[in-house]
Parts: sequence; structure tokens; C-alpha cells
Amino acid sequence: MSPEFIATTIVTLFAIVDPLGNVPFFVALTQGYSDLEKKGVILHTILTFSAILLVFTLFGSAIFSAFGITIPAFRIAGGILLLRVAFSMLHGELPKTKQTERERIETLQRALGGHGAEEKSPDKVAVGVVPLGMPLFAGPGAITTVIVLSSHGLWCLPAIAIAVLTVALLSYPILMYADKLLKKLGRVGILALVRVMGLILAAIAVQFVITGVVEVATEWYRTVVA
Repeated sequence: MSPEFIATTIVTLFAIVDPLGNVPFFVALTQGYSDLEKKGVILHTILTFSAILLVFTLFGSAIFSAFGITIPAFRIAGGILLLRVAFSMLHGELPKTKQTERERIETLQRALGGHGAEEKSPDKVAVGVVPLGMPLFAGPGAITTVIVLSSHGLWCLPAIAIAVLTVALLSYPILMYADKLLKKLGRVGILALVRVMGLILAAIAVQFVITGVVEVATEWYRTVVA
């Protein structure tokens, strides 16, 4: 477990989880919430996406075996998926999630400070699980990333766990001060940071594909020669 691998994993996960890019969604979904309620939402968000990523980190190999998927094939597929996400980020597109019509209305009401934002509900923190925890934070890209990284072997699992916890710790202050960040940076500033993360993610995605192709080519060569 080298420091370089840990650092690379942290940067990779931070780029794909993209807590900065999710700031506008957090602000809209928690409009009218008290500080205590926001802390509850943040806690649920962090626990949800951390648990999901750790589960896929531990059982990713078992999933491969069950479906007969080879590691190189998943590296290539994962790299292509991450590249698609990276291109969206480079074009300044914020994370998207599907919502029901009722959820759209409630989100709009919160963003506008309407009547829906004033209603007291015991399930307010539920937005920390869906859609914030998943699929906004622990989306297909993040899940793919931890599965691909865990394929290096058992030695890398502690490093991935450290990276997940680090991203969770970094996400807390970002979400806690989301309102101030959005006012300070503005939508343009947030999008600029998203583009930077997208560029980093694109490079990582290309490396995933290259590694996968090299592994496939090497295995094919050995088979032909043998």
C-alpha cells in the first residue's frame, strides 16, 4: 500500500464523486432547512455513499466471478464510462439524477422558498440517501472506479477504504458551507472547478482503457505464442 497509490485513489474518487459539483443540488434540496436538519442530511449523504462504495470495494471481485467478467474487460468498459462522465464535466454539465414529478415540484419549491419548503416532515433527511447519497455521490462512475481499483489485489483494499473516508471527510465541510460556497463562487465558479475535475478524470479514464487494452493484448499474445 504505497502513498502514491493512496494519493492517486483519493484524487480519482474526489473527482468522480465531485462534492463541489453537487453543491447546487444540495442547496436546492435543503432550502429552508435548519442547520441541524442540514447536518442530518449531510450525515446521511456521507454514510450512504461511503457504505455503497465500501461494499463494492469488498465484493467487486465476487461480482466479476459471478458474471464471468474479466478484469481487463471491466477496466476498458469502466474507462469508457468514466470518459463519458469526464466529457460531460468538461462541458460544464452538473451531475444529473432522475426525479419523479412530485420530487421536481418539491425541489423547485425549496429552491424558490415556497410553501413546500416550510412544511415540517420527519423524512427531511431522506434526501441525504436519495438522491444525494445515491446516485449523485455514489453514482455508476464512482462504483465503477472502486471496483476497477480493487481489482489490483487485496493489498489495495485498505488504500481504497482510506480514500473513501478521506473524500467523505472532505465532503462534510463542502456541504456544510454549501450556501456560502455557492454565493462566493457563483454557478460560474462551481462549473470552472467541475471542468478541472473533469480534465483530471478524463486522464484517469484514458489510463484505465490503456491498461485494459495492454492486459488483453498481453493475454492474447501469450495464448497465440503458447
